[in-house]
Amino acid sequence: MTGLARLLIAAGLLWSAGACAQPVYKCTSDDGKISYGTEPCADGRGVVLNAPATPSANAAASSAAELAGARREADTLQKEREKRDKADARAQARAERAAEARRLKCGRLALQRQWADDAARSASGKAATHAQLRARYAADKLALECPQS
Repeated sequence: MTGLARLLIAAGLLWSAGACAQPVYKCTSDDGKISYGTEPCADGRGVVLNAPATPSANAAASSAAELAGARREADTLQKEREKRDKADARAQARAERAAEARRLKCGRLALQRQWADDAARSASGKAATHAQLRARYAADKLALECPQS
């Protein structure tokens, strides 16, 4: 429950306190059960619980001022939370774009390595040495930029 909701409930209870100013009786039965009611206990052993005094007009005004202050604070906190949520969403989207770009780059490097390996296997003579060197470079580049591959 937020602070604003608590203040609203407290203000409502203070406002409605005058409506329940009738006496409340606390009765204890022979077996020890306690009950509360608006009528005196049947055996006369009950206790009268006095209702608290109703708040003054000043208390109601100060309560309204506190409520307004709490609302302003709640609005400020809500705006800050929304601002953080938007920043988090932007950061998440940025991270997802970066991960997708990295996945595509690693896929492209893996494909280039595969092509270089295929070229090295099919080459002969002096071209084979050059193709093997290109395959090793492609493998090194893939290992450097995409260590998980």
